[in-house]
Formats: sequence, structure tokens, C-alpha cells
Amino acid sequence: MSKLNQAWFAQLPFKKLDSFQPVSGGDINESYRIEADGHSYFIKIQPNQPATYFQHEINGLKAIGKVTNTPTPLHNGVIDDNAYLVLNWLDESAGSQAALGRAVATMHQQESANGQFGFVDNHRTKALVKDNSWNQSWADFYVNQRLLPEVKVAAERGRWNRWRQEHFDQLIKQFTAYYQEHTVKPSLLHGDLWAGNFMFANNEPYLIDPDAVYGDREFDLAMTTVFGGFDQEFYQAYAAQYPFTPGINDRLPWYRFYYLCMHLVLFGESYGGAVDQILSQY
Repeated sequence: MSKLNQAWFAQLPFKKLDSFQPVSGGDINESYRIEADGHSYFIKIQPNQPATYFQHEINGLKAIGKVTNTPTPLHNGVIDDNAYLVLNWLDESAGSQAALGRAVATMHQQESANGQFGFVDNHRTKALVKDNSWNQSWADFYVNQRLLPEVKVAAERGRWNRWRQEHFDQLIKQFTAYYQEHTVKPSLLHGDLWAGNFMFANNEPYLIDPDAVYGDREFDLAMTTVFGGFDQEFYQAYAAQYPFTPGINDRLPWYRFYYLCMHLVLFGESYGGAVDQILSQY
């Protein structure tokens, strides 16, 4: 990305650009801190993409930002074939897991206006396009718009086998049977709720980098249990505001599977053992 020099940054919609410094910001985008017009900004840049590359993130930040803290999307466009998204800069601070639990509970208490599962747009990832078309059935949405496309890519990449397929078929059977008997609300979900996607600033929790969708809140909660970073204070404060549905621990594995299988797709067989440990329960 040699194009990203002073001349490139000078074309951003600021009156006076003072400086730009690369910062760590995940493995997907180039990230910089910008000083301009007397303020600090965070910019994400993605080469060889149209401005719409960031639209799903913008829509997610706006939806979640109505009810809890998120960075604010300020500018979005494309310069020399590099898509960019400018957000306000957040200085990291101390913060409490209890406040984070309440923030996530508040988000999950927001339901879709149409009573359906999905989101206003699809999301293109490295591996596939996530189909967020509205669906009245959570079981149908999760199986056909999340699980089956993911497993198809795993098979195409040689990361699937007959044993996995047989146990996966049983997982789907149990999942579908459960939701034929139980209703679920279409809650606003972050969609990628691991410890790298929250931060504390101004002594308050902020949710960042969403992959928003309206779905079963347990889909989000399952991700908090995959890689750690959420402690008992988080879960206690969450449950005090929005009590868990009894039996949640029996259901979390079929949602953990989704995240771990996506890591199998993206990063290979180092995640195979974790995927198989879940599948062996079905």
C-alpha cells in the first residue's frame, strides 16, 4: 500500500491535516491515527475496494450506537482505489466488566422493528458473503444463512470430512428440533463479540468493529466464552439486567461451533480439535 503517503492523506475531507501514524487495528485493515483540524481520528483503510466496503460496519455502529457507546462513523469514501472509514479517536481508560455486561444487555434488549432475523445489508468477509436477508424463522436463518454456507467453504478448502458431517447433521437436527418448540427474540447482536472488540474509554465500555445482525442473543453470548476476556462480573451484571434463559449452557455449544468453524475455515486445522470437541457432543 505504497500509495498511502502524505499526498493520499491530504485528500481526506479535513481542512488541515497535521499528522498520520500507523496503529495496530486487527488483521483486516490498515489503521492510522490522524491529527487534523484540532482533533484526533482513527482511520481504517482497505485497498482495492469501493467505499461501500465499510457500509455494513457503518450500519452496525449506527444501530448499536443508538443504545450504547460505539465509535462514531464520520467520513467514508474511496481515494485512489483505497476505501476508508474515519471514526473519532478513543483514548483507552480503565473500566468495569459490570458496565460492559450492562451495555451488552442493553444492546440485546433492542429487537428488530419487523420482528424478523437478519440485518439491513449483507456482509462480505474474506471467506464468504454472509446472507442477512430477513427471515421469520431463527432456526432457518441460523442453519441456512450461517451454518451451511460456512461448512460448504470448509469442505471446499479440504477442512471437512465424513465424521464431521455426520455429527454436524446431528447438531442441526437437535438445533432445529429445539427451536420448533421454543421461541426466540430477534435481538440486536454485535456479531463478533470477543475481547478484541470492546474497549474502555472515558471510563466507559465501547463496542467496536461490529458485524451486526438481529438474532438469538445466545449467539453473541457464546462468542464471549470462546476466547475469554469476559469475567463473572460481566455475566452477573448482564443477568441482573436481562436474565439468562434457563438451560443456556446446554445451547451455547451449537453457537460456539459457528465461530470455531469460521476459524477452521480461515486459519486451518489448528482449530480442528476445538471443532471436533463440539461436534462430538452431537
